Amino acid sequence: MKLSVRMFLATLFVLVLGSSLSGHAQTTTQKTTSKAATPSEADAQKENMQSYIDLLREDVRQQKDEIMGSMMLLSAADAAKFWPIYSDYDVALAKLNDQRIENIKQYAHSYNDLTDEEADRLIQKSVAFQKERAELLAATYEKVKQALGGVTAARFAQIEQQLLLIIDLQIDSSLPIAGQGS
Repeated sequence: MKLSVRMFLATLFVLVLGSSLSGHAQTTTQKTTSKAATPSEADAQKENMQSYIDLLREDVRQQKDEIMGSMMLLSAADAAKFWPIYSDYDVALAKLNDQRIENIKQYAHSYNDLTDEEADRLIQKSVAFQKERAELLAATYEKVKQALGGVTAARFAQIEQQLLLIIDLQIDSSLPIAGQGS
């Protein structure tokens, strides 16, 4: 059983990493295209980007729920306790992720022409996001531990942390380094 879980996570990691690399190629292509975009094309690109973000977030949430469900190994009684806690966590995480997306949009708009002050402001927001997310995970761990015990709570925290790391890697690997645009 443990081997199949490891194989599943390894496969998921490879799939996410592969999709992030193709996303990076799309980002590079989009940057080249957007330089020549007219105002109406720029508006269309913003709408397309927002649609893509919404779709990606919906897909990631669904995949996370499916992975969490398959990995938690909960009885029906435990699932009835766990999923409301996880749902509350997911709603709070989505609100935090909204802040992260806005920060990423600001960064993507000006990463090549950042001032020291803008760079510092964006990084401070990113650090604050990471801190708030860690606090949310810790609070949810405590709720799961109270409802289902330490082992189940530890399983939740490990699985969630692994999924968050994979998502972070996918996002971070597709962002250009500050001041290194083409």
